[in-house]
Amino acid sequence: MRDRLADLNGGRQSTSEDVSVTVSLEKDGFMQDFFRKVEEVRGVIDKISSLVNEVKKKHSVILSAPNPDERTKVELEQLTVEIKKHANFVRSSLKSMQQNLPPDEQMNQASVDARIQKTQYTNLSRKFVDVMTRYNEAQVSFREKSKSRIQRQLEITGQITTNEELEEMLETGNPSIFTSDIISDSQITRQALNEIESRHKDILQLESSIKELHDMFVDMAMLVETQGEMIDNIEKNVTNAVDYVGQAKVETKKAVRYQTQARREMMGVEKQCEVEVLKQSQRELQWVQKQLSIISNRTNGPGRTKDKKLRNEVFPLHLSELSPQHVEAYQLLEDRKHKLSPETAALYLLRQQHKLLVSLRSSILLTICQRS
Repeated sequence: MRDRLADLNGGRQSTSEDVSVTVSLEKDGFMQDFFRKVEEVRGVIDKISSLVNEVKKKHSVILSAPNPDERTKVELEQLTVEIKKHANFVRSSLKSMQQNLPPDEQMNQASVDARIQKTQYTNLSRKFVDVMTRYNEAQVSFREKSKSRIQRQLEITGQITTNEELEEMLETGNPSIFTSDIISDSQITRQALNEIESRHKDILQLESSIKELHDMFVDMAMLVETQGEMIDNIEKNVTNAVDYVGQAKVETKKAVRYQTQARREMMGVEKQCEVEVLKQSQRELQWVQKQLSIISNRTNGPGRTKDKKLRNEVFPLHLSELSPQHVEAYQLLEDRKHKLSPETAALYLLRQQHKLLVSLRSSILLTICQRS
């Protein structure tokens, strides 16, 4: 029977890796689609902004003309329809984004991608509300100016009205109410009445447009108001991050400067210690050479000398005066001095000291030369 356990484990490992890669790719693909949607919505909002500017221009043309051209009014109506269409698209897109976001109470534990989506969604919502606010202000301004023109034309015809009476007339939606009590004998009066009726129709169309956009505007305004605190916190965090980065740069420069100074001081201390060790090794080496010379002069004759003076001259140092490398050998020879002749013990110790000191001095000199 063939053992297939290794194949089973290998297949299990490859399957896990494939799943991980698939999830990662799906996640990246979702974020790419999200950013593509964000760019599309941002482009539509920019388009609405340009259309609002065109609407303002049409309003200026209509208000400046005694009898506005019908073509201008048609173009204004087309702009209004196009703004409505784009606004509905943006509104539905933002609602779709909102449905894919985690609840606010779970935002702190959400992933980085979820926070990015939340930030982009809030920024788009605020930008959309800003554009629609400008559009609403343009519509209201046009209505007030048109109402003032109607009031002036009524004064020309001899009918004096207050703002409350004029608002009541406008709410009826019947243009004949303006002309029922006006005598239309002269050509000037007839022209004024025509302008009154024309302005009244413009106001009615304008109010209809404002009502259609009112619900959308209120929803988005409330959304931005609830998300405003979050945006302020994001801006505050970004500002604080910039401040912290600047402060970190200053502290990093200080740390590098202190590290450089500490390294220089450490190198100076190490060099000073090495010089002191070298001086100590030179003193010990001179002492060793002196002892070797004494032994050489005292032992040239045949036989061994038992001279106690030689013993005292050969071993004049205490343990505190020797390097750590020589203490063990010195103690060993001290224990065996009664078995060895002074010459043998001294020669053994001194040769060991001489060999170690020469090696130590060479290594220290080489280190100092390399660091200089």
